[in-house]
Amino acid sequence: MQWRALVLGLVLLRLGLHGVLWLVFGLGPSMGFYQRFPLSFGFQRLRGPDGSASPASGPAGRPGTPGGPSGPSWLQPQVPGPAAGRRRAPRRPEPDVCGPGHWGYVLGGRGRGRDEYEKRYSGAFPPQLRAQMRDLARGMFVFGYDNYMAHAFPEDELNPIHCRGRGPDRGDPSNLNINDVLGNYSLTLVDALDTLAVNLKTGVPPDSNNETCTAGAGSLLVEFGILSRLLGDSTFEWVARRAVKALWNLRSNDTGLLGNVVNIQTGHWVGKQSGLGAGLDSFYEYLLKSYILFGEKEDLEMFNAAYKSIQNYLRRGREACNEGEGDPPLYVNVNMFSGQLMNTWIDSLQAFFPGLQVLIGDVEDAICLHAFYYAIWKRYGALPERYNWQLQAPDVFFYPLRPELVESTYLLYQATRNPFYLHVGMDILQSLEKHTKVKCGYATLHHVIDKSTEDRMESFFLSETCKYLYLLFDEENPVHKSGTRYMFTTEGHIISVDEHLRESPWKEFFSEEGGQDPVGKSGHRPRPHELKVINSSSNCNRVPDERRYSLPLKSVYMRQIDQMVGLI
Repeated sequence: MQWRALVLGLVLLRLGLHGVLWLVFGLGPSMGFYQRFPLSFGFQRLRGPDGSASPASGPAGRPGTPGGPSGPSWLQPQVPGPAAGRRRAPRRPEPDVCGPGHWGYVLGGRGRGRDEYEKRYSGAFPPQLRAQMRDLARGMFVFGYDNYMAHAFPEDELNPIHCRGRGPDRGDPSNLNINDVLGNYSLTLVDALDTLAVNLKTGVPPDSNNETCTAGAGSLLVEFGILSRLLGDSTFEWVARRAVKALWNLRSNDTGLLGNVVNIQTGHWVGKQSGLGAGLDSFYEYLLKSYILFGEKEDLEMFNAAYKSIQNYLRRGREACNEGEGDPPLYVNVNMFSGQLMNTWIDSLQAFFPGLQVLIGDVEDAICLHAFYYAIWKRYGALPERYNWQLQAPDVFFYPLRPELVESTYLLYQATRNPFYLHVGMDILQSLEKHTKVKCGYATLHHVIDKSTEDRMESFFLSETCKYLYLLFDEENPVHKSGTRYMFTTEGHIISVDEHLRESPWKEFFSEEGGQDPVGKSGHRPRPHELKVINSSSNCNRVPDERRYSLPLKSVYMRQIDQMVGLI
């Protein structure tokens, strides 16, 4: 009988401990979808110094909040109907929600010491360290470039392990691992000018592939628009703009979303996934950048409509980045027609999106999304090509030295001047030096976990990754002294935002079908200065002085994100 009483006592003790954990910390075994994980992913209620709930805490019982179902709210289906997935306007703060008292205990300033996030990131970044990182970035570029010129030029790329050049596999056109350098994401127009000239004159050859990604067909407007306006010949801009409008007219009537692969002959969507990464990324980017460069109202109208659909159907998580409860904001992959979740992975190309949000002014959301990708980088020392946020593990393990996270880091630093982003850049620089430097350059990581390498250094490493890292630390660079005179293309090339590029004698020629609204709806057309975000959570009046000089994201939310990617 004694052993039975002992067992019963242990069971009751364990249940009691679990009950205490649930009551005090909101912890304990998950009873929902994530039974394999010991902790619930729903964001736990913030506590003040006196143990009371933070005034920013939301009501219990909603997905992603205490009292709601366990597991990320990103899995929750969107509410059907016209308001599906829409973010409500930011609520008016309650008294002292964003005041010194609230921020004091949340940021660790009043009533408690600085936590590990503040100790690591929020201090000043010494000028000597900045200069050291600048020189390291410069040395990285010089080492890669000199080896390319010595061992690979004039071939397209460098094989940095065996110190030789890499070019197209003309014997096997289907070898996309090599042949993508013919104008996909590496050398863009340079290697493909003759092919592009043929297509401009005769159209697509009948025996060619009739399927293309949305980004590939819809990301020519900046370069072709510049070419037309410099030459005074509308042909180049016209064909690029026609391609953008053709894709735009194929978007879903219900969601306003586009797919990622289309048949250019039939106009049918072969890939119905709508996301922000591969296949769609630079399409959105060039809608905005084309407006910035050329001032065409229809480009801004299309971007605003696309951004609204993205917020309505792709964005999951809590409403505000830096306050409230729930999982952090994340943009998922959905079906373009229904808005329903298609998978649980995100790809590394999506890391460009915080930088685009900086350009449109949605800095708050940019801060949160960037923090999620940086947490993944911290865990692996690189960004896996695909990361499964449900399994907390990579789906595709390689990292080809992509620049997207560095680009967003650079733009966020330019927007906020927060030294946090200099620390992020230093982490990235040191990881690249440690894991990817080889005999004749920097090599692709074949596997982000075991750090094995592939013999390839793609050209965007020199043209983008090294460039953004160098500019991040080079405070005195002429680019930074010019205000808003320069902009970067999707391949990281610097172009001048020149007033002369906003002058074109063929504006009316581009207005097809009697000036039809490109958004497809009648109503107010925004003026050129109306560069704004639809459904943005950004509101500078809600950001107190205490935060502007501390972490861009509260340490409690940084810890939440680190936990959600398995870092802690």
